[in-house]
Amino acid sequence: MVGVELLRGVVALDGPSGTGKSTVAKRLARDFGARYLDTGSMYRAATLAVLRAGVEPESSAGADIAVAAAVQAGTDPGNPTICLDGENVAAEIRGLPVTSAVSAVSAHPVVRHALVELQRRIIAEVLADETRAGIVVEGRDIGTVVTPDAPLKVYLTASDEIRASRRSGQDRRAGRGGDHASTLLAVQRRDALDSGRATSPLRPAEDAVMLDTSELDIGGVLAALRELVRDRGLSWSRGPGMVR
Repeated sequence: MVGVELLRGVVALDGPSGTGKSTVAKRLARDFGARYLDTGSMYRAATLAVLRAGVEPESSAGADIAVAAAVQAGTDPGNPTICLDGENVAAEIRGLPVTSAVSAVSAHPVVRHALVELQRRIIAEVLADETRAGIVVEGRDIGTVVTPDAPLKVYLTASDEIRASRRSGQDRRAGRGGDHASTLLAVQRRDALDSGRATSPLRPAEDAVMLDTSELDIGGVLAALRELVRDRGLSWSRGPGMVR
């Protein structure tokens, strides 16, 4: 039997919304038999807890609720799950109420600290399991805060117009409605909030590889990422019955 190409260590994928992060992160993880962690969904689940409590996202009470929220994130790239108090909230966290409030909730330093610690524990558990490959982690502060020692950090970018078009297309396919103009404003607002927050602002790590996805389809982005993984020596082959 032919060996399987697997990932060694952590690939950190950062960037704003609409750059294709989630799609390519899951695909890359599947290509290399790795696990996958969507840190953005964790902040969204914590935000949902705040909204369900009827508390202002910007308030200290909102921060307390977010920190106390029981957020569980699965790492199977074929079926990534996100639960709040044991309830699957994957669909609800993508709605407009959570999208509008998540930047405010995630700006609280105590919320970021709590979720970064949880994210690091998840990553450490994956890396400690010798029967598994590595992990692809996506978010907005992975290379700068969560895993600053990741052997490969990539920051995805794309023009505002392209990102808004992609996001509005995703919303329509998911039945959430929305139009390009309002989506563009929402994308630009989220960028400003995430880049301007005092704690863990959205920015590329100093040693991150910048990859503009404006003119690339999913296949093109994946090809570039696979090449980077191999160039960094992060791929390895496992034959039948072998462990790393």
